[in-house]
Amino acid sequence: MPPAEQRALLLLLALAVGGQGVRHLLTRPGEPPGQVQLLATLSPGSPIAQRDSAMRQTRPLEAGERIDIDRAGAQELARLPKVGPRLAKVILADREAQGPFGSLAGLDRVAGIGPGLLKVIAPHATFSRSAGEPVGLAAPPPAEAALCAASPVQQRACQSVQSAAAPLNLNSASLTELDALPGLGPARAAAILRYRQQHGSFASVDELGRVPGLGPAALAKLRGYVAAP
Repeated sequence: MPPAEQRALLLLLALAVGGQGVRHLLTRPGEPPGQVQLLATLSPGSPIAQRDSAMRQTRPLEAGERIDIDRAGAQELARLPKVGPRLAKVILADREAQGPFGSLAGLDRVAGIGPGLLKVIAPHATFSRSAGEPVGLAAPPPAEAALCAASPVQQRACQSVQSAAAPLNLNSASLTELDALPGLGPARAAAILRYRQQHGSFASVDELGRVPGLGPAALAKLRGYVAAP
């Protein structure tokens, strides 16, 4: 046999032996040949697993499926009809700043949500908390609220709720606190701090209108949420 044919035969034999070795490593005991499941070796953090998780989180709502708008995260809120990721973040920011919505009427306060969108959301929305309830602080149940004047413990609880819902002091507020106010954001919050540093304390809420970047619409949104004592 010529040397060239010998080399070709040895190469074929090596490939056959190598293929058998790979099949032996990947095939489970008792499985017939050909049932090698390469996908089974993927970890939960693989791209395919992440894709499946993302598809579950963004799938359209089924008939009768509801989302608790007072508790849901941004990904769940984005599943609501015609909401999407951007508006979901706006809803979440408003809830963190002003407390739960409590109803569709409360949700209407969010910039970008109007009667048309509320009508679309209504069949899929539910609210588990009271409007105006401070985030992370539950209000006393109705039966206990009647004891506020008699029980020192209940008095402290009531005072905590009232103070948590009090307007933000413009003359002592931090950048983070200002950023959480409706309609502001980091840039406008920083502009308020710069104005305060350059001109001193605010004499009234109306003085916010002198801050660069804050127009009448932004000032109207902030009324009731800030104070200048």
